Amino acid sequence: MEKQHPHGNDKIPVALLIIDVINDFNFPEAPLLLKTSAPIADKIYDLKKRAKNEKIPVIYVNDNFGQWQSDKHKLVDYCSTQSGGDFVKRLQPDDDDFFVVKPKHSGFFSTPLSTLLNELGIQTLILCGVAGNICVLFTANDAYMRGFTLYAPADCSASNIEEDNERALILMEKTLNADISKSEDLDLRAIIDQANENKHKTMY
Repeated sequence: MEKQHPHGNDKIPVALLIIDVINDFNFPEAPLLLKTSAPIADKIYDLKKRAKNEKIPVIYVNDNFGQWQSDKHKLVDYCSTQSGGDFVKRLQPDDDDFFVVKPKHSGFFSTPLSTLLNELGIQTLILCGVAGNICVLFTANDAYMRGFTLYAPADCSASNIEEDNERALILMEKTLNADISKSEDLDLRAIIDQANENKHKTMY
């Protein structure tokens, strides 16, 4: 996990998780995923920009694709030269974003993500990335079991097959109580206010 600086005492209880977008797309189904992922790049980029304007912490949760000795910058450099380089360059992390490396599908499995979220005082997670029916879904499932309120904007995740992504979104909505509204319909200020209200209630 890399952390450039703390966000101060005025903590925002909402975080944006961007999952596996720093990707080498070096697997048999990669052409399918690249095709379905292309439309979400701008959506995630715009959502991240809005989130940062609201001072919402941005956390990249990412496989290292076998590059165990790489740091964040080396991983971005490596993936930028692979078949999905344009996608990676569009969504590469900023210096003040958090970056957590995960060994398996869920962002919580054998990673410091839970500790980071606790330190930041996070109550609500907005999840996006690839693949929607695997790593995004598994991370959402583990987040739900830990009591987080979830948002999984429908236009900010992609899977190899569009129907699989749609089924994953429905599962997150029905089973994990996730809001799957499109990113443009998310009122980030209202989400922050609601999270603050929920946090206040748990203190009494």
